[in-house]
Amino acid sequence: MTIQSVTLRLLDKADREILKLPRSVKGAIYDFQHKFKNNPGSTGLQLKQLKGHDKLWSARVNDEYRALLLRLADEDWLIVSVKHRKDVYEHLDRLAYSVNRITGGIEYVDLQVVEESVLAARAATAPPAAAATAAPEPAPRVEPVPEEAASPAHAPLFTAWTEQQLSDLGVAGPLIPVIQALTTEDQLLGLVDYAPQLTGEVLLALYDKKSFDEVLEQVTAPVATPEAVDTDDFQAAVERPATIVTTTDEALREALEGEDFGRWKVFLHPTQAKLVNRDYNGPARVGGGPGTGKTIVALHRVKHLVEQLPPGRDKPILLTTFNKNLAADLRSRLLALGGEALLGRVEISHVDQLALRIVREAEPGSRKQTIDDNQAVREWRSLLEELDESGWDAEFLQDEWSQVILGQAVASRTEYFRARRAGRGRTLTRAERADIWQLAERFTQRLDRLGRQTWDQVSERAARLEMQREQRILAIDQQREEAGGLDNIHLQAGSGGWLRYRYRHIVVDEAQDLRPAHWKMLRAMTAHSRNDLFLVGDTHQRIYKNQVTLGSLGINIRGRASKLSLSYRTTRQILRSALDVLSQEKYDDLDGNQETLAGYRSVLSGGVPDLHGCTDWGAEREAIAMLIDSWGDIPHEQIAICVPTNQMASETATTLAEHGIRAVEIGPDGPRGDGGVHIGTMFRFKGLEYQRMIVAGVSDGLIPRDDVNRRRNADPVRYRREVQQARSLLFVATTRARDSLDIFWHGTPSPFLAPLVAAGR
Repeated sequence: MTIQSVTLRLLDKADREILKLPRSVKGAIYDFQHKFKNNPGSTGLQLKQLKGHDKLWSARVNDEYRALLLRLADEDWLIVSVKHRKDVYEHLDRLAYSVNRITGGIEYVDLQVVEESVLAARAATAPPAAAATAAPEPAPRVEPVPEEAASPAHAPLFTAWTEQQLSDLGVAGPLIPVIQALTTEDQLLGLVDYAPQLTGEVLLALYDKKSFDEVLEQVTAPVATPEAVDTDDFQAAVERPATIVTTTDEALREALEGEDFGRWKVFLHPTQAKLVNRDYNGPARVGGGPGTGKTIVALHRVKHLVEQLPPGRDKPILLTTFNKNLAADLRSRLLALGGEALLGRVEISHVDQLALRIVREAEPGSRKQTIDDNQAVREWRSLLEELDESGWDAEFLQDEWSQVILGQAVASRTEYFRARRAGRGRTLTRAERADIWQLAERFTQRLDRLGRQTWDQVSERAARLEMQREQRILAIDQQREEAGGLDNIHLQAGSGGWLRYRYRHIVVDEAQDLRPAHWKMLRAMTAHSRNDLFLVGDTHQRIYKNQVTLGSLGINIRGRASKLSLSYRTTRQILRSALDVLSQEKYDDLDGNQETLAGYRSVLSGGVPDLHGCTDWGAEREAIAMLIDSWGDIPHEQIAICVPTNQMASETATTLAEHGIRAVEIGPDGPRGDGGVHIGTMFRFKGLEYQRMIVAGVSDGLIPRDDVNRRRNADPVRYRREVQQARSLLFVATTRARDSLDIFWHGTPSPFLAPLVAAGR
């Protein structure tokens, strides 16, 4: 009789266990999955139910290893573990699996492994004498420590919470006795390695002194299932986002490639999966701190949207971001996620490149040189010198022109008199506005004569063109409706396929850095419909001057804004220091309200950041070179040095070269070479991550710059805005680190480091 093919899934965390196995066993697992899917009853697989379990079975991977599987239904199986055959049958009563009553997801726990991990942590922290005299013995079950028996130094960590409270937060029931026995952070971390994901997140949040209500709101509620949970229905449970699994052969291969390579393509946290697959009735925004997987969500969202498209060869989805370097990274990641088939339905472009293309389509004969903000400021200075005008600051005029006049597409002096200037600092009189308008006209004429244009001008022109195009589309739609669905061939004549929206869906990464004109352009590029715009970003990482209120630009995200709060990159110790850098600064949410990082957390643990004060800049560079030398075999491309200025980057590279350490500069398009320590200014590190991160030159007068400090009394609003930008730059730099963070300064440390210096971190 022919056996019908079955579904074989892999549970999250099972892949991490498999990664630790010998390479030959991994290869055997690939063969096993094919054989099992084709015929689980094959004699060679030796499939059999484990004694004392109604759902747990074992099957032969090779002579030495066995897969443990949950039978969810007749033709639906879930791999929960792969063990050496001698370990499969020794502690069958210690294998626990259930459906979590809060999340509705499947959870599997090997209590024996968890308890051995906790005991190992206990032994590692035991006093030397006790460790020396203690006789080795088999690992016993961990029992709760009686309150009266616990010393103050090693009191149980979680006695403040009852068993019912832990259960209400989603903690796995079989682990509660073990949890109540924990007395040290090392034991807690040992348990978290093997516990279901939600259990680990809840325990670390409680350990970090979050209240029950805070943990319930920030950790548990986002992954709770809205419907009633039948804890006996494993088939329904495996389909919920809380059960993090994969099913395809390719996905299994990706998952087993390793933490830094394949897992992000396969396993999404339940909160991420909900956002990826949700049907939104209009624009939506996803926020979250560094390392929370916002870009991963954006990429999976693109894949989800492509899967809903009808067959075709067009590219109705736009994936865009702020700069060329990030756009190139998005392209390579999307290719890794779905291959050429996925890439073939998506246009990927950084937003300025997109705007420039729109303008060149409309003005094919134009050959203007496009200049950046720094070049524009120099042109403003030249204009003011030519006019002998000393009453205005060139940087202020550049910001006013780009953020207000161009940003709001102001077309006349009268419109400028009425334009909103929220957050721009000093109040302007009507006479001052008239003066600025006249200077802006002269500046525009100057650029025209020189054959130059700024990126702000390009984005403003592109926004106007797309808005005009949208108006024509709407006019045609209205005429068609009035004519009972018939097209007016005269109205359409000559336009061909031009009069249609460019995209069905638009996904934006690093949304906090886009200009107002960018948003107007993007809004006009897609119809107001379901799932039209999907934005991800974090205003705490806004490192440019572009502040917007999306609602005022026609993008209504009210009721469709969500937040990710679990960091997958940065350790808890580094995270605490990075949050101290932000201090009590208030950040907007792109829609006129306040953004917070409440609930922002990590389940990763490591050393606290190291602080290094030096006498001068030369001594600082020497200390950095010596530190890198001391790291030995760490690949240099996994080390980065972030500094405030380009000159400091060059000087650091020279010092490293003197010590025989190769340096690679990070430019606008990413690292300019391979095989060296990456060096660049803070602006260059957005979206990157490194095993070891060095942030140098964090001195008073450099972060923030002296000229910012001089505005404290002259222009308080502008001062506060630029101080916030400087904090954000340092925040971005410190959160690029995965394993270690070292912060250097010379002279007096930046005031932003005061909490870290005071705490000795």
